[in-house]
Amino acid sequence: MVMGTIIAPDDHIGKIMALCLNRRAVQKNMVYIDDHRVMMKYLFPLNEIVVDFYDHLKSLSSGYASFDYEDAGYHPAELVKMDILLNGNPVEELSAIVHKEKAYVMGKALCERLKDSIPRQLFEIAVQAAIGSKVIARETIKAYRKNVLAKCYGGDITRKMKLLKRQAEGKKKMRRIGNVEVPKDTFINVLKHKEK
Repeated sequence: MVMGTIIAPDDHIGKIMALCLNRRAVQKNMVYIDDHRVMMKYLFPLNEIVVDFYDHLKSLSSGYASFDYEDAGYHPAELVKMDILLNGNPVEELSAIVHKEKAYVMGKALCERLKDSIPRQLFEIAVQAAIGSKVIARETIKAYRKNVLAKCYGGDITRKMKLLKRQAEGKKKMRRIGNVEVPKDTFINVLKHKEK
């Protein structure tokens, strides 16, 4: 945990307090320095401010807020390990330790960003966020589809069914043996925080 000190104009207090509460902060003190400036002290979990808290604070306050923090020791918290699975295979680079209350929201957001970032394959890709063996969020990247019936004109319906069945078997086999390659820039795009 860290003790964060925010000094900001008083007309931005509401937005800054909402940002702090969203980051699991506990308000400890709030003092008016003068007629227009407020000093707020919050107890933050360190992982909530490391990535992009300062950027969001500056954008909310039009650049007028300042932020400083100091170590406040260790405190117990309910944390869980969230794994990201691609077709059932864990991707260790994307595993994260998250707060139990935020696990579903973060898992869902991470799966959605991965769905947008990973290129489509010839087979369907299941993107899942899991805690232990329990899947908490899932997105599906659809496969490219080839029209195997394009060269079949009229004729017997069983011929068309045979072609579609053979295509489905091929896709199932590719999914079973196919490994999903995750591009390097995908990792950077996925790990960026997105404030709603």
